[in-house]
Amino acid sequence: MEMIYRYGGICLIRNVNKLFKASKKEKQQPSKPQDVLQNNMDENIEKFRSIYDNCFDVVFRSFLLFEKKLAIIIYIDGLSDLEGIEEYVLTPLMKNQANQQQPIEELLYNKLAVSKIKKVQLFADCIESISSGNPILLIDGENYAFSLGLAKWEKRSIEEPEGESSIKGPREGFVESLGINTSLIRRIIKSPALKIQTMKIGTYTKTTVAITYVEGLVDKTLITEVKNRLNRINIDGILESEYIEELIEDNPFSPFPQFLSTERPDVVCANLLEGRVGILVEGTPFTIIAPITFFSLMQTQEDYYQRYMISTLIRWLRYTFAGISLFLPSVYVAITTFHQEMIPGTLLFSIAAARETVPFPALVEVFLMEITFEALREAGIRLPKQIGSAISIVGALVIGQAAVQAGLVSTPMVIVVAITGIASFLIPRYIAGIAIRMLRFPIILLGGTLGLLGIMLGIIAIAIHLCSLRSLGVPYLSPLAPIQKREVKSVLWRSPFWMMDTRPHFTGNYNKYRQSPNLKPGPNKGGDS
Repeated sequence: MEMIYRYGGICLIRNVNKLFKASKKEKQQPSKPQDVLQNNMDENIEKFRSIYDNCFDVVFRSFLLFEKKLAIIIYIDGLSDLEGIEEYVLTPLMKNQANQQQPIEELLYNKLAVSKIKKVQLFADCIESISSGNPILLIDGENYAFSLGLAKWEKRSIEEPEGESSIKGPREGFVESLGINTSLIRRIIKSPALKIQTMKIGTYTKTTVAITYVEGLVDKTLITEVKNRLNRINIDGILESEYIEELIEDNPFSPFPQFLSTERPDVVCANLLEGRVGILVEGTPFTIIAPITFFSLMQTQEDYYQRYMISTLIRWLRYTFAGISLFLPSVYVAITTFHQEMIPGTLLFSIAAARETVPFPALVEVFLMEITFEALREAGIRLPKQIGSAISIVGALVIGQAAVQAGLVSTPMVIVVAITGIASFLIPRYIAGIAIRMLRFPIILLGGTLGLLGIMLGIIAIAIHLCSLRSLGVPYLSPLAPIQKREVKSVLWRSPFWMMDTRPHFTGNYNKYRQSPNLKPGPNKGGDS
């Protein structure tokens, strides 16, 4: 009986805690004013003033409509165009006379020189309009209001993204304004098949998220999956696209990114033309592209802006140095610790002489150098741009030289760490480089404890993990695993444009051909002899 009572008490306490948490959660949710506007102006104004209590930047400007009827315009200072409100709203509505027999709605559409006028009847719609910078016009005796498209705030100018600069290609980059970003995409893809659908995410921020795709090229099930994943998000606010990425990815515990993030409109358009989906978020210049593969992270836009032979060479250089960045320190530690017979005699004597005064084993030595190098790189990023690069370079040189002279590390270890750092810079996508840098440390630990056997176990574990990963259901190592012979030409090498006649195959049905066949140029093709 005592046991039953105890367990019953625990269950009762748990139930009470759940009820308390549920009630607390309900209290934390902001009020959603779904009430309809009333005919009485005083009631509407009182409701708006209670909603915007202690909001000094919300302006209530009352005036006489056509010198006879009371009206009020509500807007947020700093988000709305004040000159436009005065010139296109207040001036024509206060000074001009109107035909009293004509309905108010028709009068406003005829008198107001505003391109976007929307009739709203809910308080929630009015609040959303005001928060977006569009003023609300209320008229006494009417149970509706008008949302005026006069939003205006400071915007950053369009410039080349610093993190995705290129020698050849467009110099335009996304900004924090969603309208400007969608217009940059529209300037490239002028077809009406380019579709852009929006939704609001965030209980407090009401962030606008846009889904863009090319109809006829993308699989409809992919669009449905993206919408379902976005609709399930229930969060206080979205401040950056990374919020969206972490909430809709397939495997949240993987170090590898499952979406491509870019600031370049040309990269987004190139992926849209291949049947992918773009997700744009208001307030950030970074656009999410899905689905992707691991090989998408190893390619750049510049691969397709220069000759295919050069692009193929550089692409293989990236693959090679990505492997060096991941495995070189661990291989060095494993060989010098367990497999000295693999080192030529002259080199072995040189390494032994360099490590003669070092008091630490190779494993501790490489961890010390790698952590220091990563700290210097992170410090160079966070410091002001004028001194960041100088601090990282000078710091690496000074600390490395001082560490060698003090006998804390050996010269070969400094060379290995330096080559590893240079190799990591060849990875074009920053987030992919971070994933490889993170995995480098457990691989070093395996190499320092189990030798080359440990490194092989690490390679097998990474390969199994990559094979199990999905990006919106698409295999992460596609088209190599599973193999798709037709698409390998765009992964292992960069084929010339006249050979890339098909699009990548992601999910379900897709538009297979992207160009007409037989486009190979030649001296007897394309003109009259």
